[in-house]
Amino acid sequence: MGTITLPHPDGTLRPHRLSGTPVPLARRRADAFPRVAFAAAHVVADPLAVHDPWLTPAIDWDRTLAFRHRLWDLGLGVAEAMDTAQRGMGLGWPEAQELIRRALAEAAGRDDALIACGAGTDHLDPGAGVTIDDILRAYDEQFEVIEGYGGRIILMASRALAAAARSPDDYARVYDHVLSKSKDPVIIHWLGEMFDPALAGYWGHADHMAAMEVALDVIAAHADKVDGIKISLLSKEKEIAMRRRLPEGVRMYTGDDFNYAELIAGDAQGHSDALLGIFDAIAPVASAALEALGQGDEGSFHSLLAPTVPLSRHIFAAPTRFYKTGVVFMAYLNGLQDHFTMVGGQQSTRSLQHLAELFRLADAAGCLADPDLASDRMARLLAVHGVTP
Repeated sequence: MGTITLPHPDGTLRPHRLSGTPVPLARRRADAFPRVAFAAAHVVADPLAVHDPWLTPAIDWDRTLAFRHRLWDLGLGVAEAMDTAQRGMGLGWPEAQELIRRALAEAAGRDDALIACGAGTDHLDPGAGVTIDDILRAYDEQFEVIEGYGGRIILMASRALAAAARSPDDYARVYDHVLSKSKDPVIIHWLGEMFDPALAGYWGHADHMAAMEVALDVIAAHADKVDGIKISLLSKEKEIAMRRRLPEGVRMYTGDDFNYAELIAGDAQGHSDALLGIFDAIAPVASAALEALGQGDEGSFHSLLAPTVPLSRHIFAAPTRFYKTGVVFMAYLNGLQDHFTMVGGQQSTRSLQHLAELFRLADAAGCLADPDLASDRMARLLAVHGVTP
C-alpha cells in the first residue's frame, strides 16, 4: 500500500499509509437480500457545460445513468431524484422530472431494476401566499408525471407545507388527499430538520415524538396505500419506537445514516429495510453485507458494515445537509466520475480537512476500490489547495 501526505486538524501535514482492503465488486440480485435496500443516488454534473453553475444545473446524463446501472448490478434499488440527488439544493423539478424519465426508461430495460422516485412540491415557492390547495395541486402534478412514466412514488416532505401549515390537521388533509389518489402504495419520506432546516416542525410539531403520532395516524388511515415510511431523524431510538407501531405490512425504511447497520439487522421485535444516501457511497460493501445477512451470516454482515459507520457519521456530520459533497467525493475517488464538480457548485460546502478525514475513514472501511487511483485523485485535490508533498 502507498503513502499520501494529508492535512491534520492541528494544521500539520502528516503521512497516511493506506491499509484498507477494498471490498471487491460482485454482481448480485436484490432477491438474494433479506431486506429491501434502496440507495438514494447522486447526479453527476457536466463540468464542460457552458452555464452559470449556481443558477443552471448541467448534468452528465451518461455518467448519471451509468451509476444507476452500477447500483442495480450490485442488487441495490435506486431511490431517484431525492435529496441525495441535490433535490432542492441545485436540482429543480424540471431537471428532476427529466432524471426520473431517463432513469425509469433505463430500468425498463432490465428485469432486476428496483426503482422508486421522489414526488414533492419543490416547483412551488414556499412563500407567504402559498395555500394548502396550492400544495395539493403541486403534489398532484408531480404524482401525475411520475405515475405517467410508470414509476413508483416516494412521497417527499414538502417545504411549502412546512411553511403553510397552521396545525397537524393541515398535514392530515394533504396526506389524506395524496394517499387517497395514489395508484400504488407509496413510501412516505419524513426528512428531519438536520437534513433540511426548512422542514423543522414537520407534521405540526417541533417535538419528534408528538410529530410521530400525526404520521402514525395518517399511515393507519391509509395502510393499504403505504408501502412504508423512511424516517431520517438520526435517532435509532425514535426509529425503533415508530417501527414497532406501524400497521402490519407497512415497512420501516431506515434513513439513519448513523445507525443503519444495527437497524437493518433488527431485533427480536423486527427490523428496518433501507433507503439510505450512504449506500450510494458504500454500495459494494452494502451489497456484500446484505448478501451475508441473507445467508444467515450476521457476523460477516456486521464486520463488513461496522467500519463504514464512522465514515458515514463523518459524511453526514453537521451541517448534515452538506453530506452530498462527501457522497460525490467518494464517487470521484473511486473512478465513477472524472471530476469533483457538483450541481450548484456544492463541492465547496466541505473543507479540505473534512475531505482528508473522509479519505482516511474510507480507506479504513475498505471503500476505496483502487487505492492507487484514490490516492492520485486525493493528491490532485490537495495540490489545488496548495498542499504538495
